[in-house]
Amino acid sequence: MITFGVEEEYLLVDPATGLPVARSEEVRAAADLGPVADEEEVQPELLQAQVEVATPICMALEEAAGHLLRLRHAVAAAAEGLGCRLAPVAAAPLVGTAPVPVTDRPRYQAMHTNAAQLVDEQLINGMHVHTAVPDREVGVAVLNRIRVWLPTLLAMSANSPLWDGRATGFASWRTLVFSRWPVSGPPPRFTDVDDYESRVDALNTAGAVLDNGQLYWHARLSDRYPTVEVRCLDVQLQVDEAALLAGVVRALVATAMREQKDGEPVPELPDELLRAATWRAARDGLTGKLIDPAGRLRKCGDVLCMLATHIGPALESAGDAREVNSLLHRLLREGTGADRQLQAFAQGGMPAVLDLITDRTNAA
Repeated sequence: MITFGVEEEYLLVDPATGLPVARSEEVRAAADLGPVADEEEVQPELLQAQVEVATPICMALEEAAGHLLRLRHAVAAAAEGLGCRLAPVAAAPLVGTAPVPVTDRPRYQAMHTNAAQLVDEQLINGMHVHTAVPDREVGVAVLNRIRVWLPTLLAMSANSPLWDGRATGFASWRTLVFSRWPVSGPPPRFTDVDDYESRVDALNTAGAVLDNGQLYWHARLSDRYPTVEVRCLDVQLQVDEAALLAGVVRALVATAMREQKDGEPVPELPDELLRAATWRAARDGLTGKLIDPAGRLRKCGDVLCMLATHIGPALESAGDAREVNSLLHRLLREGTGADRQLQAFAQGGMPAVLDLITDRTNAA
């Protein structure tokens, strides 16, 4: 069984105004409750209105979901005790006039020195799935095979349609904000692990990134763990939505490893078409058409059906088929977090959006 772990980033907001609240250090301290959550599981993020959680290594989807429920509950309870609310939303719907202070860590301060406006506007939150691979050589082979599916994953996860009190016209505005960094978007195709490492070294030498943590490709090798890290996902409103995406990512990685072992050809998609597919997925989510892994414009339901077929054997092997397929059908029926935010915004304005994204049932 392939192990995996999930990281989620959240926003802290004022319950009355909906504006970001810079209380992450206090919330982290209050959430550090020993049996409930520990320091390694609740971590700082770039801005002081953000907090990150990380699950332990998991074997099963229900295990990961249980950890996320526990961690969301701990952080949400700590936030409420300090007069703010936890919002698992991928872009701040309200941003205010004054920048949120940067977290007092040397790396974060250096990022602000190098790109002040970008950091000030980094009120965006993602979900990262780490999936174990035997070694970095296999990890690079996995990256080459899953990259064509990353726009589909992005469309499924879209949960950031609002910014500064307005609808942006994009289902995942987070993706557009992140795209302004020097290294972002779908990863290139790599010849082998040496090619991967040499490109990373070149980016560091050229000063394009401060460190490997600024390799904001939508999927990359982790420097800390023997994993492939998929980073294209918006954080999800609900835990079962996060479990769906984690299950799909694990199955994609397992399928890629099987294909590599069997010597199947690596899927080809020109970089410019992959970037266009990413942009379209960020704009439309699951409300329009998607560019599929072969470069064809198709109905989103058809592309998700292709995905389910592609990963079907891996889902069956992991025991995830029933849960993931059920959640996939629900996603197509009920829409993404972006769809629900826009519906709330149309029906009740920003107060309805704030009620939705700070709903305690998201973390209970």
